[in-house]
Amino acid sequence: MSSIRPLLPLYITIGILLGGNGLQGTLIALRGAQEGFSPATIGFFGTAYFAGFLIGCLTVARMLRAVGHIRVFATLAALVASGSLMLVILIDPVNWAIIRFLSGICFAGLFTTVESWLNAGSTNENRGRVLALYRIVDIASVVGTQYVMAATGTGGFLIFAIMAMMFALSLVPVSMGDRSNPRPPSDMRVDLSGVWAISPLACFGCAAIGMTNSAFRTVAPVYGELIGFSVTQVVTFMSAGIVGGVVMQYPLGLLSDRWDRRWVIMATATGAMLSAFAIMLFAGQDALRNFVLILAFGSFAMPLYALSVAHANDFAREDQYVKLAAGLLFFYSVGAVIGPLLASAVMQKFGPPALFGVSGAIYFVLISVILMRMRARKPVPSAMRTRFMPLLRTSPLFIRLARKAEVKTTKPHDKSTDLAK
Repeated sequence: MSSIRPLLPLYITIGILLGGNGLQGTLIALRGAQEGFSPATIGFFGTAYFAGFLIGCLTVARMLRAVGHIRVFATLAALVASGSLMLVILIDPVNWAIIRFLSGICFAGLFTTVESWLNAGSTNENRGRVLALYRIVDIASVVGTQYVMAATGTGGFLIFAIMAMMFALSLVPVSMGDRSNPRPPSDMRVDLSGVWAISPLACFGCAAIGMTNSAFRTVAPVYGELIGFSVTQVVTFMSAGIVGGVVMQYPLGLLSDRWDRRWVIMATATGAMLSAFAIMLFAGQDALRNFVLILAFGSFAMPLYALSVAHANDFAREDQYVKLAAGLLFFYSVGAVIGPLLASAVMQKFGPPALFGVSGAIYFVLISVILMRMRARKPVPSAMRTRFMPLLRTSPLFIRLARKAEVKTTKPHDKSTDLAK
């Protein structure tokens, strides 16, 4: 524990940022519905956020090189806090879309900055514990802050003021606890053709998963609102989906290390598809059925990104992992830009259950692509596979922390050449 203690201020900051980001996404959907914004409009807010997030990932390294970590963090935290207050001051769809776009840029920069600090402050001996504690902070903060809305309600000024205070207070731990200025990360270089050549299935899978996961995170609160859920029931619905993904990520990852990873991805996508169609057809307005089925949906849907990245890593050399992570995050972000807008437009036309009909249809297409790729390429022998790693989609730097925490295994010198078809 003593080796982790110097990093505790960073964990406090990470918890505040992850919790505040999750809170803002759910709050905007619920408050937007209460203000009379259409589902398609609320979906566009999600599209704007992920478009900004993608741009932030591509540009933050230059900002860090120009002015350093603490100045970048302070600037972006101040902008996010101000934007949170502007949401309640300027209640208008155009203003909210602009604020969400800028928030996406800021959150990409904030996560990259703190993960750069975390990466520099950890050692080979404690990286496993650093990564495990990161996952605990992630789930506790994201789920815990959802229930702030249940206590305060989503109307009025209070919840926005609390959210702004959270982002302002995120400055305190890093300002007092870390004066280091590690070497800025390199630019996020996106070699799309190179990443596609390594694993077309992983590229398509990350884009498809970006569409469905982003639709869930940004539009599912509207689904709950439209079927008559209270605020407490909406946040429980969202939390159940998130918790399900965390619980099942490790078991599915272990299975994928032992069996052909594509079979595990296909089985997981099938579970997500069936769960989505079950919500559409059978959940209705019953709270318990919705909670159980969304728990099942999250259990299958949320781990698919990490499974897809692990599959791509099986075909990559060790010096390609970071480039590959950046490319797959790009494909995920492109899908995340499309997903909320598509799902919300379909939901607006056909009703709330259509949200999960869209997700089910996307998983059906993904399953079809998996079957085609299994005929086109041989499986990776178990001795040549990389180990599965649970991943967050906070910044491209997370893969570096996760990779350094992995127990090294013996690998051939060039898997991409040996396995190419």
